[in-house]
Amino acid sequence: MAASPKTLRTCDNGHQYYKSTDCPTCPVCEQQAAPDSAFLSLLSAPARRALEHNGITSLQQLSTYSEKEILKFHGMGPASLPKLRAALEKIGLSFKD
Repeated sequence: MAASPKTLRTCDNGHQYYKSTDCPTCPVCEQQAAPDSAFLSLLSAPARRALEHNGITSLQQLSTYSEKEILKFHGMGPASLPKLRAALEKIGLSFKD
């Protein structure tokens, strides 16, 4: 399967970037939206967006979900679980059983 050619795109904020997929996410806007601190900054952009899309913006909210439930979110992969687990343990919390 051949890679799709990259096309020049412009986001609503005027940033120009090249993409070879149908993904509408502007990498410049995404970089600017990345959190500077907190557990969300430990995650990749797709994993962070998966949590944010599901209303999870704190470790307390995260602790109300099981690992199995978190992995069902689009954009969340198994590589993010150790980071999330460690962040929860650091403040004395864990995933729901």
